[in-house]
Amino acid sequence: MDKKQSPQRPVFLKVLQKSSLSFLAMAPLLLGVIGLVGLFQVLVTPQMLASLFQGDPFLDTLTGTLSGAAAAGNPIVSYVIGGELLDQGISLYAVSAFILSWVTLGFIQLPAEVAVFGGRFTLYRNILAFVFTMLIAVLTTLTMQVLS
Repeated sequence: MDKKQSPQRPVFLKVLQKSSLSFLAMAPLLLGVIGLVGLFQVLVTPQMLASLFQGDPFLDTLTGTLSGAAAAGNPIVSYVIGGELLDQGISLYAVSAFILSWVTLGFIQLPAEVAVFGGRFTLYRNILAFVFTMLIAVLTTLTMQVLS
């Protein structure tokens, strides 16, 4: 029994060392992404976002998806901004798409995601997230209209 347990300890230490080195290698990229997200949260206001929307359901959904993906940040902040946008008369299509893309997409994080997961996975994930964000935003709005 002791012979089987003793090789596990060195394997664990090797894995811990490799993962620590991988994290340290990615740390500058992660810090850059965190810095960019922080800048976007400070520089992009709800009023700036509200000026992007025109009132057309399809264009508002598309604009909400693209602006949410560009203004990535903390998911909790997206709900506050979403509430502010609704208070300013922005359609639920746009706000739903904005919140969903804020959380699921993130053009700012693309370099870090490519470095960690690879380009092919990142491309597929972002295309699917974009399509489903638009679809879910429309379905959410239609569901809310039926329930109201």
